[in-house]
Amino acid sequence: MRQITIIAEDRPGVAADLASALGAAGVNIDTLDAESIGSVMVAMLTVDRYDDALRALTSAGFHAFSEEVLVVRVEDRPGALGRVMQRLKDAGINVRSLRFVRRSGEYAFVAIAADRREEAQRLLSDVVVG
Repeated sequence: MRQITIIAEDRPGVAADLASALGAAGVNIDTLDAESIGSVMVAMLTVDRYDDALRALTSAGFHAFSEEVLVVRVEDRPGALGRVMQRLKDAGINVRSLRFVRRSGEYAFVAIAADRREEAQRLLSDVVVG
């Protein structure tokens, strides 16, 4: 799965500008998480048309990039995600981003962007779903 990360100045209307740029390009937002960190806004999203989304965001003045993420399925109970993260830690693999995508029944689906992605995928092959 691919995700787009956007780094922008945190200001009134930044979310409206982001959503409007994608809407004007006919891009549908599947998931969106955004946080303000001091004067910076960081957003991570998935969309139906990545190339069109990147062009629209860049044209609107946003710093946006796309990367492949691993989607893992973990039991939806305390400690399950910690055990998966510990495996990456023990292998010395850095996690750049982590976000819950959805919960379904007894499971949670989590998107992980990690350095050494191929190694992380092999290490987590028993829980990777996408």
